[in-house]
Amino acid sequence: MLCAAGVTHAQDSRKVNEPVPPPACVVLTAGAAMANADDTSRIQAAIDQCPAGRSVRLVGSNEKQRFTAGPLKLRSGVSLLVDEGATLQASLNPKLYDRGANTCGTIDKQGRGCKPFITIDNAKSSGIYGEGIIDGQGGRVIDGDSESWWQLARRAQKEDARQNVPRLIEVTNAQDITLHKITLRNSPNFHVTLNKVDGFTAWNVRIDTPATARNTDGIDPISSRNVTIAYSHIRTGDDNVAIKAGNNGATENISILHNRFYSGHGMSIGSETNGGVRRVLVEDLSMDGTTSGLRIKSDVSRGGVVDQISYRNVCLRNVKTPIDIDTHYDNRAEGALVPAYSNIMLDDVHSVTPGRIIIQGYDVQNQVQLKLRNVSIAGRRDRKIEFANLSGDAISSKDTSTCANRFAPFPEVMAAGTRPQLTLEQAKQFSYSEVLKYVGVAGKETVDPWDPLSDPLAKGAAFTPDYIVDKAARADGFRTFNTVQEAVSRIVLDSTARPGKRLYLLLKPGVYSELVYIPSSAAPITMYGEGKDAAATRITAKLDASITGASYDAQYGPQFAKAAPAVQAMYATIKDRPQIGTFGTQTVWAQNNGFQARNLTFENGYNKDTGNARAEELPNVNNVHHQALALSVDSADKAQFENIRLIGFQDTLYLKSPQPGSTVRSFFNKSYIEGDVDFIFGDSTAYFYQSEIRTLGDRGVSYVAAPDTHVKTRYGFVFDNVRFTHEGAKTGNFYLLRQWFHSSRCTPYAPLAVEGYSCTYGPTNGYKAPTGTVARVSLEAVGKMAVLNSRIGAHINKQQPWSDWNKKGTISYRPVQYNSDDHWNNLIKAGIDPVKDLGYSKRPTPADVFLGEFNNSDE
Repeated sequence: MLCAAGVTHAQDSRKVNEPVPPPACVVLTAGAAMANADDTSRIQAAIDQCPAGRSVRLVGSNEKQRFTAGPLKLRSGVSLLVDEGATLQASLNPKLYDRGANTCGTIDKQGRGCKPFITIDNAKSSGIYGEGIIDGQGGRVIDGDSESWWQLARRAQKEDARQNVPRLIEVTNAQDITLHKITLRNSPNFHVTLNKVDGFTAWNVRIDTPATARNTDGIDPISSRNVTIAYSHIRTGDDNVAIKAGNNGATENISILHNRFYSGHGMSIGSETNGGVRRVLVEDLSMDGTTSGLRIKSDVSRGGVVDQISYRNVCLRNVKTPIDIDTHYDNRAEGALVPAYSNIMLDDVHSVTPGRIIIQGYDVQNQVQLKLRNVSIAGRRDRKIEFANLSGDAISSKDTSTCANRFAPFPEVMAAGTRPQLTLEQAKQFSYSEVLKYVGVAGKETVDPWDPLSDPLAKGAAFTPDYIVDKAARADGFRTFNTVQEAVSRIVLDSTARPGKRLYLLLKPGVYSELVYIPSSAAPITMYGEGKDAAATRITAKLDASITGASYDAQYGPQFAKAAPAVQAMYATIKDRPQIGTFGTQTVWAQNNGFQARNLTFENGYNKDTGNARAEELPNVNNVHHQALALSVDSADKAQFENIRLIGFQDTLYLKSPQPGSTVRSFFNKSYIEGDVDFIFGDSTAYFYQSEIRTLGDRGVSYVAAPDTHVKTRYGFVFDNVRFTHEGAKTGNFYLLRQWFHSSRCTPYAPLAVEGYSCTYGPTNGYKAPTGTVARVSLEAVGKMAVLNSRIGAHINKQQPWSDWNKKGTISYRPVQYNSDDHWNNLIKAGIDPVKDLGYSKRPTPADVFLGEFNNSDE
C-alpha cells in the first residue's frame, strides 16, 4: 500500500517534506462568471493581484463545479489551489493558445504554434495545489473543427508532420515549484514539462490520460536539477516520466520515489541526453501495464553522458520490455553525439510476468556499464544484450520478488461534473454492430449478431402490404381497416397460420386517434407510412399517469371490446388500476419481437395544447406534470425504428427488458424524439443513430435520459451521430442523463436531516421514518449511457452533463456513477459489502464503463 508520509532523502539535494498548501488570498466560485463568458479573466486577475505566499482558490458551488479558461500564467510566489470536487478545464478554442502565426489547432512541420494552458515562467515558490482536477480536454472536438487535439496528433503522425496543440503545464526558468495532490487529466500534449528549473516537487499527484493519446508524457524534467516526484500515480499515452537533458544543460539530482505507473511508456531517461543526465534515484516504483519499464533511450543525434543512475525496489507486471536500455533509439539518426551510459545499478528489480530485455551499448568503446543485484524477469526471456559490461548477479527467470501486494488499481478521481472521455479502443466497443449483438441474461448474454442498417427497412425498400389502414376506405375486416388496432388484432389472429412470417401493415396518411397495443403473440410486424414524411401519418392519444382505471376504461374500453384476446389481455392489465400509472399511458405499446416502424409519428398529446410549464402562466389552469408515454417497447427484441417521430412531454419513450438482469435490443435511425424530462428511459439496450433528440423548455430542471440498466448488462443507451437540440430560449438546467434509482424508497448514500435516519441493505425497498431498507434490484439499476460523434446543444450543462439522481439531502438521492469503481466504492461507503451482501466475486478490472463520451462537439 502506497503511503504518503515522512521526509524523502535521495538524489535531490534538498530536504523534501510533504508540501503544505499556502493560504488563499481570494476564493473564486464556479459559475460566477458573467453569462456566455469563460473564467480566464477573473482567474488571471486574481493571480495578478494576489500577494506572494498566498493562493487563488477555486471552489465549486452546488451543481456548478467547473471553471473554463484559456491560457493562465502564475506569478512568482503565487499558487493556484483547486478544491476537491472542482475542475479547471482548458478551453477548446485554439485561437486563445495561438502564438501569433495562426497555426494552433493545425498540422505543420514545426509544431510550436500553441501556448501552454498554465505557464510558470521566471517564478519562484509558486505551485498548484488541491484535490481537484485540471482537465486539458484533449479528447474533445476543438472549436470550429471536427477533430479533437488527440485526433490532430494522430493525423500528424500519419502525415509525418507535427501537431500544434497546447501542453498542460509548462515550467521554465523557475525555482522551488510544487504540485501537490492535484489531478491532471486529458492533456492535449505533455502534462508537465520543466526546463531550466532548480527545485521541483510533485507529491501525491495523479495524472490520468488514455493510453491511446499520443505525446501525452506525464512529467518531463528537462535540463533541470533537484527534482522530486513522490507518492504519485501516473497513467498516460507516452512516457510516464521522461528525464531529458538537451542544449540548455544537464539534468541532475532527481528522485523518483514511492510512485505507481500504469499505462504509458515507462520510467524513461531520454531521448535527449546530450546535456548530460546524472545522479538519478528511482526507488519503490511499481509499473503495471506500461510498454517499457526501466528505460534509457538515446542515439547519435542527441546522445550524451547518463551516469549514476540507481533503480531500487521496483516491481513490474504486464510490461512488454521491463529492461529497455538502448543507444540506438532511432536507427536512422545521424550525428556524432554518442550515448555513454555508466554507473547504472538495478537493485531488487522484478517483473512478475514475462518480458523482453534490451541492453544495447553503442560499440566496444562505448559499452553500457550496468551492475545487477537480485533482478528477475519471470518466465522465458527474449534477450538482446550487446556491448554491455554487466557485473553482479545474473538475471533470474524465477520470481524472487516480494511484489505480490504492490499492484493496486489506479485511484480514480471523478469529481462532480466530470465528462469522462472514452479512449479510441473503448469507443470501438460502442459501435452499433458490437452493442447490438448481445441479448439475454446480464453477464451471460447470447451472442446474436444483428445488423439493422442492412435491413430493407433502413434501405428504404418498397413493401407490398399484407394489410392497409385507411380512414377513408371501406373496411373489410381482413385486409383493409379504418383503425390501426383493428388491423393489429387481425394480424394477431392470422399469425397462427403464418408463424414467423413478417407481415407488413401500411398506414395511409392521416391522424389516427387511438391506442395501439401490439402483443408478443403477433408475427413480426412492419408498420409503415407512405406519406411525404413521418408527420403525415400520426397515431395519437391523450393519457397521463394520474387518470383512474375507470376513466381509462370509459374512454378506451369500446376500442378493445372486439380486439384479439392477446390485445384484450394487455388492456385488462390497466383498466382495473386505481390510477393507470406511467406504464398505462403509452399510445403505442409494442411487445412484438422484431417489430418495425417507418415513416410514422407516435404521439401522446397530453398537455400539448397548453404546454406543461407554459400553462402555469395561464389563469385557472390546473397544470400538473404527469408522465405520458408515446411509445413503450416492452420486452420486444430487435425492435427497429426508421424515420420515426416520438412526440410527448415527460417520459416519451420507455424501453423495458423482460425482467431486471436481462436485456433486449432496440434501434432508432434517422428519427426524432422530444420531451421535457426523463423522456428516454428504461433498462434495455437501445442504439440511437443519425437522429435528433429535442428537449422542450418546460422545466426548471430537465434530463434527456434516465436509464436503469442492470449493473451486469453490457450496454444501456448509446447515442451515435445524434443532435441534442432545444426548442427555444434556454430557461432551465438541462442535462444528458440522470441514472434512475429504480424503486428505491430511501437513500444509503447520504444522511438526511431526520433524527435517527438510516437506510440499510435489505430484501425489499421500504421506508418508515426514520429507518428504511434498499433492495438489490435498486442498487444494481446503475444506468448506462454513451454519447459518440454527436452534437450537444448549448442548452446542455457543459460543465456537468451527467447529473445525480435527485439532490443530496433528498430521500431518493444517489450520486452519479461513471463506472463500476464508483458503484463499488459507493456501496462500501454506504456500509454495503459488495462481496458479503451482494455476492460479487471481485471488483471489475479494468472498471466497466457506465457513462462516457467520444468525439463530441458542443454548440
